[in-house]
Amino acid sequence: MTINSLPPEKLRRVCAGGQFRFRTTADLDIGGAIIGQPRGTRSIAFGLGMQGQGFNVFVVGDTGTGRTTAIRRFLEQRAARQPAPPDFVYVHNFAHPHRPQALSLPAGRGVALQAGVSALIDNLRRELPGVFAGDESGQAAAVDRHFPQLEAAYAGLPQVLAYLKVMRQDILNHLYDFLANGEQEAGDGRRPAEAQNLLRRYEVNLFVDNSRLEGAPVVVELNPSYLNLIGRMEYELYQGSMAPHFTTLRAGSLHRANGGYLIVYARDIGRHADAWEALKRALKAREIQLQPPEALHGSHVLAQSLEPAPIPLQVKVILLGSEEMYYAYFDQEDEFSELFKVKAEFDSSMARDDAHELQYAQFIAERCRQEGLRHFDCAAVTKIVEYGSRLCEDQNRLSTRFGDIADFIREANYWATEAGRDVVTVEDVYYTLSERVYRANRVEERIREQILQGDLLIATEGAVVGQVNGLSVLDLGDYTFGSPGRITARTYMGEDGVVNIEREVDMAGPIHNKGLLTLIGYLGGTYAQDQPLSLSASLTFEQNYMEIDGDSASAAELYALLSSLSELPVRQSVAVTGSINQHGQMQAVGGVTEKIEGFFQVCKERGLTGEQGVLIPQANANNLMLREELVQAVEEELFHVWAINSVDEGMELLLGVPGGERDESGHYPPGTVHYIVQRALQRLALDLKSFGDRGEHDDQNER
Repeated sequence: MTINSLPPEKLRRVCAGGQFRFRTTADLDIGGAIIGQPRGTRSIAFGLGMQGQGFNVFVVGDTGTGRTTAIRRFLEQRAARQPAPPDFVYVHNFAHPHRPQALSLPAGRGVALQAGVSALIDNLRRELPGVFAGDESGQAAAVDRHFPQLEAAYAGLPQVLAYLKVMRQDILNHLYDFLANGEQEAGDGRRPAEAQNLLRRYEVNLFVDNSRLEGAPVVVELNPSYLNLIGRMEYELYQGSMAPHFTTLRAGSLHRANGGYLIVYARDIGRHADAWEALKRALKAREIQLQPPEALHGSHVLAQSLEPAPIPLQVKVILLGSEEMYYAYFDQEDEFSELFKVKAEFDSSMARDDAHELQYAQFIAERCRQEGLRHFDCAAVTKIVEYGSRLCEDQNRLSTRFGDIADFIREANYWATEAGRDVVTVEDVYYTLSERVYRANRVEERIREQILQGDLLIATEGAVVGQVNGLSVLDLGDYTFGSPGRITARTYMGEDGVVNIEREVDMAGPIHNKGLLTLIGYLGGTYAQDQPLSLSASLTFEQNYMEIDGDSASAAELYALLSSLSELPVRQSVAVTGSINQHGQMQAVGGVTEKIEGFFQVCKERGLTGEQGVLIPQANANNLMLREELVQAVEEELFHVWAINSVDEGMELLLGVPGGERDESGHYPPGTVHYIVQRALQRLALDLKSFGDRGEHDDQNER
């Protein structure tokens, strides 16, 4: 069966840019919406719109998809249409001093109340000493004349008016506190410092100030510790001991987000068990109780502590995390499903069509305008679109990892600046790609040098029995590349079956071991229907000293075994990647673009012959976004990429002999790979039986 190599246009989906109607991204309007996340966007809108308890949102998605930036922008647009939430102040509770009172005021009125009360107290401190020598009526008059204007300002706020009324009476009851000045004692003998400290009970602690907000708040808490989230009660030294004061109560991010939205990373708050428990309590009770963290567990709290009145809570919490983290919370936290009823899934890719390609261009335009970068010309944008397909390894999709795209835009702007260009061009995009590789590919170059020097044995021409060029992907975190590796097989008489050397020495992962067992299932189903599968075989990755996992080498391992059994040599100019099932069908694998490029680079540096290429599963054809240099080599017929649906299709290419199909009687045609392998297995079985019979005969003679 002859298979044709894929044509150049199938190896990389080019963005021609014909649908674009702009010269540079400066001509584009900014979209502003979350790009490529219709499912996630609808879920978020639903969660934010639902007013019932527990309709908070858990956003599921990979890091780098621009979740935080996109969601924050989405929330800010929504929040801008909402009213600013009220201010909150803490004031002294004259009836129960250890229980500070919380007052709610319209946004911006809290700072006014703080300033007004402060001015009132300052005025009384100046005026009262002068009128104190007169009759008592003159002292009420001195106090009373300051209150009407203040009370009039808060006529519609009964809580504030009630507080002012109680404060007025307390002042009248403690006029001596206002008489201490400098070194002079108060009328009741208190020192000035002591009297001054007592006057602090009239201060207003502006706990949450929303005076500068235009709309509802959107708060991102990057360090959700208990104190950062719930707030703190600061202690100060007074008369030889540490004690809190209501003026030292400090708001947390949950207070600042009250009336709006709080964004928290699930992994971060998972590291702070106290904060997580406090958040759950606040969401269930719909109020924030500011207390020391040890009080959560019933532990000992300092005797001199405060019990501030709780603040009513109305907030939407958005947790960001991976899918694994979502299900971990769901399974392990009983209250999680009650408090986070909405899951919003963010995909790492979106369909590649004209509309989304234009949104890529709009995203570039937005970044350039917001960060003061050079704009991109139309041709440069097309290469960013192609880069987006390469990131997600799919010709028909674009990556939504906009954090990566944004970094690429910034780097291309840098190189355009270095080159003295006013706009970013295709040359700057190409240079960005090459520089990114150069900064990260030291290990890749070192491995290639070892191959070219002969330290790592990889053949790219000729034919060898039982030897196949496999392909693997190495992920260094910031850089991923493909590299060829030699897979060899030896077969011999015995009943041990197929032994994988990596498995025997614990250098193979479970998925790789599964691939090997699947391979054995294929051998049994293909060759052991009418005869036992009696053989011993060993498989190994030569010169490999790292753990191997994944089943993408199972096709290469099978070809090596078939070559060893049939003694048909394998073309060394061809590398193989692909997973097989028990029926011999080729299944898609990951990293196919990097694998092809890794083998191509070795062949290129040794000299392209026109015979070299890579065999891949047909299912991976849409995953190809190969470098333009490689596509050009294919166009010039110097390199090839073959795609197959079954291992049989690749046998003639690799072994020079067709695989063969069973006839009506269940036999393979003579001269085919299957025929030769089956005859070889029969010989091994007969030889093993003959050896056993001979050994039994020798034993009888000895007896």
